[in-house]
Amino acid sequence: MKDYLVRGMSMDGFVKAVAIRSTELVRRGAQIQGTTPNATAAFGRALTAASMMGNMQKVESGSMTLQIKGGGPIGSITCVADPVGNVRGFVTQAKVPLVEKFPGKLDVGATVGTDGTLTVIRDLQMKEPYIGSTQLISGEIGDDITAYFANSEQTPTACALGVLIDRDQSVKVAGGYLLQLLPGATEETIEKLEQGIRRAGAVTPMLEQGMTPEDILGQVCGDLGIVFLETQEVSYKCYCSRERVEGALISLGREELTQIMEEEKDFPVECQFCDTIYRFTPEDIQKILENI
Repeated sequence: MKDYLVRGMSMDGFVKAVAIRSTELVRRGAQIQGTTPNATAAFGRALTAASMMGNMQKVESGSMTLQIKGGGPIGSITCVADPVGNVRGFVTQAKVPLVEKFPGKLDVGATVGTDGTLTVIRDLQMKEPYIGSTQLISGEIGDDITAYFANSEQTPTACALGVLIDRDQSVKVAGGYLLQLLPGATEETIEKLEQGIRRAGAVTPMLEQGMTPEDILGQVCGDLGIVFLETQEVSYKCYCSRERVEGALISLGREELTQIMEEEKDFPVECQFCDTIYRFTPEDIQKILENI
């Protein structure tokens, strides 16, 4: 089954909503990075959130980068989403030791840590990107996304994320939702939304039961009702190319490139976002030097 997200609006027009099934893209990201279960859960939640946030941005040719640095054993997590919601990412430490809150429940907060920040960089195709940052509060990522929107963008938000790791350490299900109150929302709307979120409970059990993104939004919006506006397939997608890698090599400078060429052997460059390896021969490096 392909991953997709669905966008909607509450019947009264005061709640903007998006939910996602992200199982396959999380599996792909974990495979590329070679993550252990704790790292997979943390990385998967970040990929899921970034996909929804990228889709909500709706700026053609723009991008949204989510960076999480909490001081935990995973180091930093970086995810980049396009305006559709396709996403890619990497972690600095993929091999994280097993840490559980209790048997069968991975401790994502301990994996990420709370001694650091969550940063959002929005490339809106303007002169300078928008950069917002907030202190991590739990390392669970969903709570931290909620805090980011409240503190940096002054938008009341509820974000819930779930990644369930199977017994064979593969990703069984992944997904989540993100709800935002729009200006003018009444106390009645807020109360109904809070009731719906409480009744729905955690995301992971809903995903494990086979609930779709539409089912999840229907559950959390509860008595408010939901009108679905758009359905969009999303995937783990990297935009690397040989030309981009050549640009990165040029940034090394003439001296270092000359040293690489003089070693007289192929120079492999692996994309940090995917498992593609670009190989440059000494002749290729020489051509790059000639073009600088």
